[in-house]
Amino acid sequence: MSDDKNIIESIGSIKISEEVIAIVAGIAASEVEGVAGMCSSFAGGIAELLGKKSFAKGVKVELNDTSTSVDISLMVSYGCKIPDVAWEVQERVKKSIESMTGLEVEKVNIYVDGLVMPKEEKTAQSEEDEK
Repeated sequence: MSDDKNIIESIGSIKISEEVIAIVAGIAASEVEGVAGMCSSFAGGIAELLGKKSFAKGVKVELNDTSTSVDISLMVSYGCKIPDVAWEVQERVKKSIESMTGLEVEKVNIYVDGLVMPKEEKTAQSEEDEK
C-alpha cells in the first residue's frame, strides 16, 4: 500500500477547488427531505431562496491540504423537525465529500435562515421553473 502512495506522489498532485466541494455539499444538502432551498448569503436580512442551478450558493468551504470544513446556509420546510433535518444534512454532506474527494471533513456547520411555508415553497418552485 505504501508503494502505491509513493507512485501517486511521484506522478504529481491532485487539487480540488473549493467550488467543487461546495457543489458536492450543495447537491447532498438539497437531496435531504425538509430542505426547501439554499440561501445565497450568510449575512442577516432577506434570505434568497435559490433553485437547483446554484448548488454552491449558500455553501462556504474552508480547505486545508487533507481536510475541509463546510458551512451551509439553508431554508427548512415548515413542519419538519429542524434538528433532524440539520443532522441529516450534516451526515449526507460529510459522506458525499469524503467519498467523492478523499478529504476528511472536520465540520459541517448548518445555519437555518428560515422556514418556508407550503404556499411559499410552491411559489418559489414555480418561479424557478419559469426561468
